[in-house]
Amino acid sequence: MRILITSPVFPPDLGGPAVYVPSAAKFFVDAGHEVEVLAFCSEPKVSGFPFKVTTISRGNLLWRYVKAFWFVFREARKVDVVYVQEHIALFHVLGARLARKPVVIRIMVDGAWEISHRFGLIGDDSINTFETKDYGFKVKLIRAVQLFWWKRVYRIIACSDFLRWIPIKRYGISEEKCLRVHNAYNGPSVEDVTETQSEARTELGLEADKRYVLTICRLVVWKGVDFIQRALVDLPKDVHLLVAGDGELQEQWTALSTELGIEDRVTFLGNVPHARIPLYIRAASLFVLNSEYEGLSHTLLEVASLGTPIVCTGVCGNPEVVEHEVNGLLVQPKSPEELGPAMMRVLDDPALAQRFVEAGLIKMKGFRRDTTFPQVLEILDSAVRNG
Repeated sequence: MRILITSPVFPPDLGGPAVYVPSAAKFFVDAGHEVEVLAFCSEPKVSGFPFKVTTISRGNLLWRYVKAFWFVFREARKVDVVYVQEHIALFHVLGARLARKPVVIRIMVDGAWEISHRFGLIGDDSINTFETKDYGFKVKLIRAVQLFWWKRVYRIIACSDFLRWIPIKRYGISEEKCLRVHNAYNGPSVEDVTETQSEARTELGLEADKRYVLTICRLVVWKGVDFIQRALVDLPKDVHLLVAGDGELQEQWTALSTELGIEDRVTFLGNVPHARIPLYIRAASLFVLNSEYEGLSHTLLEVASLGTPIVCTGVCGNPEVVEHEVNGLLVQPKSPEELGPAMMRVLDDPALAQRFVEAGLIKMKGFRRDTTFPQVLEILDSAVRNG
């Protein structure tokens, strides 16, 4: 097959699709298929991959989607199927359909919720609340436009069971059309990351006598880094927070550390290169993901695969990766009074932390590339034959 993949982010930028797309594209190439990638990216040119990558730089939102539409329309005529990773997919789907090519879309979120949340149209409502309520005209329009492009794709691939049921129950998409294919872990194995915690800290310039809590995320409101900071206030002084990632709230959350009097215990690392992420995971005493929303977190898969204990929110796709009291602890979002004690329970009990690590390594056997990516190829092949 000749496959065109579109992505909203691409390395060196961080984000789930920036992990998924290079790994999936390489797997498809290794399986004998031709692949081209179109991605929004901060870098004007990207190289070093066994497939062609065309990037569209960030800037005016509408203009970059117009450019994406034109590229997809032009290139889709040269391929057999278009595999879209966007939550704002209208232009990509239109471009492919006008070129008379089948489209498969992979969803990592209910895009209508993310767009409505970003523009302040639904207050502070979580995705779970959003799926049970009706809102004003603007939200109805966003939902209607999303349904428009969903109806025009051959299949919808949801990365978690939680997500799969949203198009089915809320939007009336058939169960046959919306399929669940879990994300896969795409990084090095625990055996390949040879640095001990001490060695990783030395290489990263971290202090040996501190207990480091790591979080990796885009700095947007639903990632809840501010609540990790608030939980940190009541923890012992040797517990420090490392925040890997950048985004619109970095300045605000940096100021919050000062306001809370913990600025010397919180380090915002910025956009850490992908190659350095395993070192930070290995250096950390604990990983925390405090988000209100996750489709199915690649970061959780990476942390569990590299042997660091986890505390995360029990929302959306997270419980499909982390089972409470089995390979980690689950807490409620926006609850520093629950998060803080959960963090200390793991930090103060090395035997419990090790039990979670060992169970996590076993759990990760179900999230392998050689299991999940062939499922995607079967769906793409079906689209070519029947779409």
